[in-house]
Amino acid sequence: MCDYAITLQTANDEKYIDPLLNLTFGEGRISRPSYAFRAGVLPVSELCFAVKSLDGDLIATLRFWPVSIEGEEALLLGPLAVQPNLQGKGIGRRLVAEGLAKAKAMGYRLCFVVGEAFYYGPYGFELAHPLGYDMRVPVSGDKFQVVALQGDLFDDLPKGVIQPWFPSSRQTRHQTQAIKV
Repeated sequence: MCDYAITLQTANDEKYIDPLLNLTFGEGRISRPSYAFRAGVLPVSELCFAVKSLDGDLIATLRFWPVSIEGEEALLLGPLAVQPNLQGKGIGRRLVAEGLAKAKAMGYRLCFVVGEAFYYGPYGFELAHPLGYDMRVPVSGDKFQVVALQGDLFDDLPKGVIQPWFPSSRQTRHQTQAIKV
């Protein structure tokens, strides 16, 4: 196990994030539909995390992005990346748990992810298509998932196609700041 600290990302972390994402997902990651979906959108700065070793090395990263569902602001989780030699040690799981807890405390009701069901299921994520959700980019039905952060029933939550949320064109209740992506 490695000792580490979870912090909010800073401008200084930027030069280390893309290399970590490339190492974890490959340089072709930017051609994936979820990257196209986030193009031109700023992540929610209060939900952009860096995990650093006690020596200050970046070992993991996670960001949440604003999306809109029937005019309500929601979140898209990802990407989550952990240094390959440290995967399987619980760092990513702790990061996701803390990120979702903060998103819940901020009042978000819905969070979406495109990821493995076995990984995100323990956090309450369920397959999104059967619940009435879709994305405007092609996405695998067995990876597109949603969680109700406040414990609402999905019947009581907005449904439809999630869209990128552009705070510059709409009022947002959550501050977004420029973080280079």
